[in-house]
Amino acid sequence: MNTATYSREKFNQLPVVGIIRGMSMQEVMDILPLYVNAGFTTIEFTLNTVDVLSIIQAAQDQYNGKLNIGAGTVCDMNDLDKVLNAGAQFIVAPIVNEEVIKACVDLSIPVFPGAYTATEIYKAWSLGAEMVKVFPATSLGPAYIKDIKAPFNQIKLMPVGGIDLQNCLDFMKAGSDGLGVGSQLFNKKMIQDKNWTLLAEQFEVFANKVKNYLQEVE
Repeated sequence: MNTATYSREKFNQLPVVGIIRGMSMQEVMDILPLYVNAGFTTIEFTLNTVDVLSIIQAAQDQYNGKLNIGAGTVCDMNDLDKVLNAGAQFIVAPIVNEEVIKACVDLSIPVFPGAYTATEIYKAWSLGAEMVKVFPATSLGPAYIKDIKAPFNQIKLMPVGGIDLQNCLDFMKAGSDGLGVGSQLFNKKMIQDKNWTLLAEQFEVFANKVKNYLQEVE
């Protein structure tokens, strides 16, 4: 069982979860130093990534204390057991699985279940979610976050899907408590071309945009 713990303070410094899906171990190890140097504090490795358990373990070995390291696409108890044994500090799911959420709460492991409707969002939160992943945000847009926050201002929401440099602040201004960003942050062509300089610049631009906004609204 993992002994490192998720840091809310670290997450709040830059409330963005970078979502890594389908990358090799070498690509991840090349990317993580750039990601940390840009100021990001939280990373998610999806369970449908080849060798994801080894990747989580390697990330823990090298970035324990520097990154919140989580596992995504965790759908059932079998998934949960595997990623916790690999060292995941927090759990992200595309669905609301009561058993998984309750197990995480019992273990004091932050869990971000995926929900879409107001009923699903409220249920996930009431079961003990750290934050509710609103997915897919692409088709919902920032206005949906604002609408959900009107009656449920106490519920912490993290939209995922289609978040990019152009709309990230729109989602923050609508009331998002965090953002989940995947392919829009981890540019596939830059990674394939090993263009680490350009990727590092992209990380820094995105991180600074969110950090500057947070400083403005303090």
